[in-house]
Amino acid sequence: MKKNIDLLHEPILPALTRLALPIMATSLVQMAYNMTDMAWIGQVGAGAVSAVGSAAMFTWFSQGVSSLARMGGQVKVAHSLGRGDREEAGKYAQGALQLGILFAVIFGILSVAFRKQLIGFFNMQDRQIVRDAEIYLTITCGLILFSFLNAIFTGILTASGDSRTPFVANVIGLVINMVLDPFLIFGFGPIPAMGAAGAAIATVGAQAVVTAVFLWFARRDTLVFSQVHILERTSRRYIRQIIKIGFPAGVQTMIYSGISMVLTRMVTDFGDTAIAVQKVGSQIESVAWMTADGFAAAINSFIGQNFGAGKTERVKGGYKKAAWIMAAWGLGSSALLIFGAEPVFRIFIHEPEVVADGIIYLQVLGLSQMFMCEEILTEGALAGLGKTMQASVISVIFTAARIPMALILSSTALGLSGIWWAITLTSVVKGIVFVSYFMAVMRKGLPFFRGYVIVMLRIR
Repeated sequence: MKKNIDLLHEPILPALTRLALPIMATSLVQMAYNMTDMAWIGQVGAGAVSAVGSAAMFTWFSQGVSSLARMGGQVKVAHSLGRGDREEAGKYAQGALQLGILFAVIFGILSVAFRKQLIGFFNMQDRQIVRDAEIYLTITCGLILFSFLNAIFTGILTASGDSRTPFVANVIGLVINMVLDPFLIFGFGPIPAMGAAGAAIATVGAQAVVTAVFLWFARRDTLVFSQVHILERTSRRYIRQIIKIGFPAGVQTMIYSGISMVLTRMVTDFGDTAIAVQKVGSQIESVAWMTADGFAAAINSFIGQNFGAGKTERVKGGYKKAAWIMAAWGLGSSALLIFGAEPVFRIFIHEPEVVADGIIYLQVLGLSQMFMCEEILTEGALAGLGKTMQASVISVIFTAARIPMALILSSTALGLSGIWWAITLTSVVKGIVFVSYFMAVMRKGLPFFRGYVIVMLRIR
């Protein structure tokens, strides 16, 4: 079976499915990274989970920084391939990788230099938890380069219709992570028990191996990476286009994670172990949103190539089919979180008081899963059209509303669960708004986009 799927000519559903399934599987593998860490760290105790959970907020924030390069590179590579211009696609891939390396170095240096201030933001009282959080942050963010490169390689390969290679690379990384975790966290023979630091080393080590696998595949690629010369200067024209597309998506992710940090700071008012509830709960919930994110990457590439080729009917058809699939996935995820909350949460933490709060978290968040899946899918579709700014504005406005809503609801009898209700209610609203906006674009905007593409092709 060929690696690169013909997104321009194959029947929509088979092409989209063949592209999406490996991406969704890759997302589940990435989720398994986090869950593996959490399952082992949970055996140490809720305090260790809180340390990892708080520090991991900054690795999430770093994804926004990497998106500045990844999203712009992925979209522009897809547009270039849709026009049949492999050389231009290679230039965009080259620029995205160079930006990713630069951003990773800067982010790593700043994270290590200000680690105490960053962890201090959460105002945790237990000194051991704070110390473990600082160590975890130093390792994972200080060596964030591998994570950045992996995200950019995944985006570029997906844009070219190859979703199998990222899947293979991430499976290899997962196996390594699963092997390293217990040895480094609990110790074995001459290896001392390192707790949270061990989990961080295992994760970074696995990411480094994934990067090596991507490099091996890239050396054998003849579609895009054969045009990439990483030490060669990339024209400012390509860099500007990458940043223009990637900036809104990157800023959105950083704002989104920043809002989540504020909410986490509010959670600590209910005790340090409340962070453990949030961290474990969000990891379980990631079954839905990381899978949706993977499908969004597929629809992004599908729409990006067909938009670049001026095939607006395939853009419409692809989105509609994807929306129905995500609706079914979201409803299934809701059923899992609502009806399987207790046994699922007990896999990670066993303290009775933490489990009780965790059940409430999963059941409340379970109500919004379908809307969240549609929101993520539609963001990917809009990005495929190059409309990252519009998607970012919608997402930031309604995500920011969580802070005042959480303040109000948590001050009532709902207490800690008021914060979870704020997240759920805004997710429902965002899902409705995103789908409504994209439907309006399909009715009114795509004829204009098609004309724009034709004009640009003539200019070229």
